[in-house]
Parts: sequence; structure tokens; C-alpha cells
Amino acid sequence: MTSMHPRFQQDLAGLDAILDEARAIAGGYLRELPERPAAATPPALPARIALPEQGEGALAVLRRFMREHGDALSGSSGPRYFGFVTGGATPAALAADWLVGAFDQNTQRNGDTCAAAIEQQAVNLLGELLGWPPAWTGVCVTGATMANYVGMALARQWAGHRHGRDVAADGLLGLPPIPVFAGSAHSSTVKALSMAGLGRAALRALPLLPGREALDVAALERALQEHGEAPAIVVASAGTVNTVDFDDLAAIASLKRRTPFWLHVDAAFGGIAAASARYRPRLAGIGAADSVTVDAHKWLNVPYDCAVAYTAHLPLQREVFQNHSAYLPPPQAVPDNFLHLAPENSRRFRALPLWASLLAYGREGYAELVERNAAAAARLGELIGADPRFRLAAPVRLNVVCFALADGDAARLAALRQALHEDGTAYLSPSVLDGRPVLRAALCNWRTTVADVERTFAALQRLLAVSGGVGAVSRTLAR
Repeated sequence: MTSMHPRFQQDLAGLDAILDEARAIAGGYLRELPERPAAATPPALPARIALPEQGEGALAVLRRFMREHGDALSGSSGPRYFGFVTGGATPAALAADWLVGAFDQNTQRNGDTCAAAIEQQAVNLLGELLGWPPAWTGVCVTGATMANYVGMALARQWAGHRHGRDVAADGLLGLPPIPVFAGSAHSSTVKALSMAGLGRAALRALPLLPGREALDVAALERALQEHGEAPAIVVASAGTVNTVDFDDLAAIASLKRRTPFWLHVDAAFGGIAAASARYRPRLAGIGAADSVTVDAHKWLNVPYDCAVAYTAHLPLQREVFQNHSAYLPPPQAVPDNFLHLAPENSRRFRALPLWASLLAYGREGYAELVERNAAAAARLGELIGADPRFRLAAPVRLNVVCFALADGDAARLAALRQALHEDGTAYLSPSVLDGRPVLRAALCNWRTTVADVERTFAALQRLLAVSGGVGAVSRTLAR
């Protein structure tokens, strides 16, 4: 019988010390996080490094990583990382995520683990927090892109049935194109259309309301009337990335009662606004949706990677994702048989951090988080609006602030962002709004307070004042 390799023996015997070292590294990072540069500037790394013959052992590798790469880790889980739509990790979610790796469960409905039952509880808890229909079922996936893919795959199956075709069994070949109507569809929806075989060209961008990122529902009604009775898909936005604008879901729901179509709502981060009674009305009408995307690793502050794809059509989901094999449980349309409801067969126990965080902080905790982030965004908007050197590019509707320089100089704006990046106080991501470059600050972190946005604004003012103005920022960076 072959004996265990010495490195495996060594690390098995020293497992407690290895985990203690990981705990110490993590604790050090988290203690430093409030003052850590919000974004790192990592050096170029080689694509290939030498594979050791004997192996270095777990402790040596952990220490090597921190020695060689620790300074290149951003503070993206900290209170002043305002780029993209990036949450952090609540203490409960972080601790549970550590256990996910230790438990290493494959979240199917195997009958040999509680993991699938916990996932079902987690998606139901989240639905309860947001006030969504209890009849909806959900499945945890890696992120909004995959949740949007699930929605488009179900919509494709529904449209196929309207044409008398089981698309999951027989494919799309020969069917007429299925149009997808949207206003400000996120790029992940376009990617999902490609993956689902509907094609990027299926997307029909419709007019927006003046000065808004919200869909003109009257234009949608005209487009559906012109399309006729053939099946169509509508993708509605519940929180656009740039300005957190919401399509009028109630009006779309009313239209859906008169003109049937598949309604998919992309509520990747804006859906979490429903945790607050103050902001829940923005999602009025979402109960008419056939499928919904909501991210957990954004405003819910669960570690990457976790999102939930909800649907009102569980049997269609089984038709699309069922997996036949002699050694697997048979396909059944039950809400916890995730083997037959998700794109992946092998599935990480990613629902555990979601379950833990929802139970740890409850309805009141998440309502407070939403309202505190929104209040901090409003404060940043006030500061930007009161400084004549800046221009608010859009109203602060919830938790995102878009702004530019009052003189409209795109090069100087980019230089200011780079200077802020190098300063390390905060991180903002660039975007384009109404054809003009902007900076955007998205406030999603459970640690963020008004003090963080005031500190960020002070850094912007300081950088603008360098050598007499923003033009000097560009000259300074050029040196």
C-alpha cells in the first residue's frame, strides 16, 4: 500500500497551526482594512511560475503569498471602496464562508447533507426580507450574470412552448427570433442572451424617459403591439448601475396582464432596497415577474460568489436544467433538488454565508444598512453639489453618486480619479452617462458611514488644490 506523501502527512499533523496562521493573516488584513489603501496598484506578474517537485507545505505557501502579494490586495471589502457595485462581508457571512471551505459540501439533494435544505431556507429568508411572493423558488448561483442566464434560459423554454417546441430537448433551430425588449439592460443580460442561444442581436433597446435610465413603458407597449401575439421577453431594471433608476414595474405588470410576455427583472443590487420600508415602493409590481435576479455579494454583503435566481415557474426550470444519470436522483420539480435546477452539477455551499448573515442581522439590520448607505450617498451628493468645481451628473436616487468636473474636462477627470486611486483614500470607478465621462461612487459596504464619504470628499478637494487646481493633477501625474 502506498504511503501518504510526506507533505500531506506534515500538513495533516499541523492542520491546527495552518488554520491558526490563516486566521492570523485574515485578522491582520481586517484590522488594517479601515486604513488600507482602497485600491492597490499591483505589479505585473508572470503568467507562469515554477512548480516545485516536493511542494513547500501549507504554512510556507501562506507566508509566501503574503510576503510576495499581500501589498497588492485592494481594500475592496472596506468602507471606502466605492467602485462598481462592490459589497463587503459581514462578520457572520465571513465566518460562515470560512466554514464552507472546511465543510466542503456539494449542494445537491443527495440525502447525505443538510446543505440543500439550508439553501432552500436561505433563498426563502431573502424573499421574506424583500417582501417577494412566497410561491417563488430560488437557486443560488455565482453572480448576477449567471442568474440572468437562468432567467433567459427559462424565458427561452417558455417561448419555445408558445411555439409548440420543447427547446431544452430539441433546440432553437427553425424557430422565429424571440425579441428581448429592454431599456437600460445591464451588459450581463447581453452576455446571458449569448449564452442562452437567443443571441445578442435579440435585444431591442427601447427609449428611456427624459433624463432617466428608466424604460418608457408607452414605448414598450407600442413595440409589443407591433410585434403581435408571438412570444416576447421583457427585461426590466430594478436599480440601474449608473443612477439606481427603477423601471415602472407596476405599469409593466399592468401591461403584462393585457399583453402576455415573459418578464425578467434584473434587481441585482437595487432589489435589496426592498429591505427598507422607505424604499420598497420602488419595486412595486415585481410580483408579476416570471424570473428575478438578485445578488448577495453586492448590497447584502455576502462574500463572492453568490447570487439568487428566483422564478415563478419551477417546472420550466426542471425542464431546462435536469440531469439524467443512473447514479443521480431522478429529475423532479421540487424546490430543493438543486442538481436539476441550476447550471452547475457540482455546487459550492455558497448559501451558508447568506443564511448566516440574514439570521444574524435580520430585517432591522438590513433595513438600517440600506438606509445608512443611502444617507451617506445623499451626503456625498450634497458636498459635490455645493462645490462649484464639480457637477452632479444625475440625481442621487439611492446609493450611487455620479459626478464630473464643472468644466467638463474628461482628461482632468481621469487624472483626478487616478490621483485618488494613488492616494488610497477611496476608490471610484469611471463610467459614461449621457455620452459624457463621469466618476461614480457606489456605497454598498456594511462598514460605510457618513464619515467615510466626508473623508473621501476631503481627499478630492485636497487633490484638486494641489498646485492650484485640477490641471496640476494631470501635470503631477505626468511627471
